[in-house]
Amino acid sequence: MLVYTVRAGDTFATIAAGHGIDMATLGAANGIPSPYIIRIGQELRIPSHGYARPRPAPAPATRPPSVVAPVTPPHVVRPAPPPTPYAPTRARELDAPRLAWPTDGALETPFGRPVSGLPNNGIDLVAYDGMTVRAAAAGTVVFAGNEPRRFGQLVIVDHGGGWVTAYAYLGKVTVKQGQKVARRDRIATIGRSGEAVRPTLHFELRRNNIPRDPALYLPVRL
Repeated sequence: MLVYTVRAGDTFATIAAGHGIDMATLGAANGIPSPYIIRIGQELRIPSHGYARPRPAPAPATRPPSVVAPVTPPHVVRPAPPPTPYAPTRARELDAPRLAWPTDGALETPFGRPVSGLPNNGIDLVAYDGMTVRAAAAGTVVFAGNEPRRFGQLVIVDHGGGWVTAYAYLGKVTVKQGQKVARRDRIATIGRSGEAVRPTLHFELRRNNIPRDPALYLPVRL
């Protein structure tokens, strides 16, 4: 099994494709649930049945990924450990970012309720095409683009301290990777991309890739 260090410009999809495996396999090997949030400098375990495609080294040359002895048997990928990552956090951590509602849509699907047989790692808000989607807190956009498997047009914002928010099923994305955003800055519009069958915002809050129930961190609506 190889260990790959995430570099600037990498996405989860390109890392998986570059090693001859799909994103679900790479996610399971590293305990990272979809939408597969990663950071520069993060180390990912590459299952031994994948293969590494040649990739030009940047200048100056960097240290190649370290090689780890293969597991036995080599073709077994251990799944991400459920159900702890999906259990709601009952107490709000003191270092959590101060969140604002990302849109004015109504809550349709709460955290943890299965959707299409899979646990809902966030909440779903129904709205109207073209409604504004705003950053729930200040941070840096670490992904802005299409995630074709489930989430369609997707934006992920890093708030520091291991906290990130994800915004999926979007229409038009109005920010770019690396862009700094303030709390309530416009980042996209409501759409129906990915698995959405009507205008919906799928919103997630995670700390160190473990989903939290956003409703516990958002202000109460009057």
